[in-house]
Amino acid sequence: MFKLERRPVPSSMMKIASPLIAAVAMLLTGIIIFTALGKPPQQAFYVFFIKPVENIYGVGELLLKASPLLLCALGLAIGFRANVWNIGAEGQLTMGAIASGGVALWLGDTSVAWGLPLMLLAGALGGMAWAAIPAFLRNRFNTSEILVTLMLVYIAQLFLSFLVHGPWRDPQGFNFPQSKTFADAYLIPLLVEGTRTNWSFVLGLLLAIASWIFSSQTYAGYRMQVAGLAPAAATYAGFSIKRNVWVALMISGATAGLAGMCEVAGPIGQLQAQISPGYGFAAIIVAWIGRLHPIGIVFGSLLMSLLYLGGESAQMQMALPSAITGLFQGLLLFYLLAADLFITFRLKRVHTPHAPNLSMPVNPSAASKGVV
Repeated sequence: MFKLERRPVPSSMMKIASPLIAAVAMLLTGIIIFTALGKPPQQAFYVFFIKPVENIYGVGELLLKASPLLLCALGLAIGFRANVWNIGAEGQLTMGAIASGGVALWLGDTSVAWGLPLMLLAGALGGMAWAAIPAFLRNRFNTSEILVTLMLVYIAQLFLSFLVHGPWRDPQGFNFPQSKTFADAYLIPLLVEGTRTNWSFVLGLLLAIASWIFSSQTYAGYRMQVAGLAPAAATYAGFSIKRNVWVALMISGATAGLAGMCEVAGPIGQLQAQISPGYGFAAIIVAWIGRLHPIGIVFGSLLMSLLYLGGESAQMQMALPSAITGLFQGLLLFYLLAADLFITFRLKRVHTPHAPNLSMPVNPSAASKGVV
């Protein structure tokens, strides 16, 4: 019999190495999956992990898809450190896209220098406004921010669907559920010619630096880390839990809203019924892969972006199902959580005393005479 026993001091080296261990375990499991699907593993790995980034355009696509993942994960990580669990970045991303897209549609074809900055501000405020709902409910009625943020995702998506099917639908769009395309002045400029990569990735890197400064160099960041590591100590020191909830959800809502703005003002160029393929949910995995550290999150966003690109490549080149992307994402999260479990705990064998065998006679001599 075995039981989990907490380790006296978890290994700091293993905490850093666990994402790499999880990635290797994911790849090894991939060999089994590709073989079971009747695909040569060597060819499948090439199509999934190498072919998407073998040219400059593919690298550009990698950075493009990494941008919303990076932006969402940076905000989520700040909240996770403080035990504030925002699971609804997807909804905040959607509301940021709606708010910034509304600004672009309002400005129309007129070109003003402050149009794009105004869209950035609107996107951040849209995400913050949506995150303010669970923050208020958590502080006022002690509701679970996990459930509230998750449920608000579907409300945001339905609201977007209503807009593109109704008042914001393009009258010249052949009845497709989409808005008018934004003017060129309200699209994020390209970072590298010949690719679709725009300046949103640079924005993500700048916010990664800002996140590191906030977490390690400011009193507010220190207060939130203490609340996450030792809630009782934070309460004893007089740190406000309610303030931490507001700060965490406002920051994560703002970064998710910026991600939504960068999508509609970037590769999409208009509002559509679906803005994101699930970046807000995948960003949760990115945050944990990166160990809630900005540098780790940058690399985690690139890995998750590669899984998106690899899944698309595998669908086109090898006729694999679209679920292959989600399968690899789930495997990565599963192995990461398993690695973290054994970093904190270890299996210990428990020796249980053998119970007496009641079926044996008490007196052997009596038993020989047929008396029990």
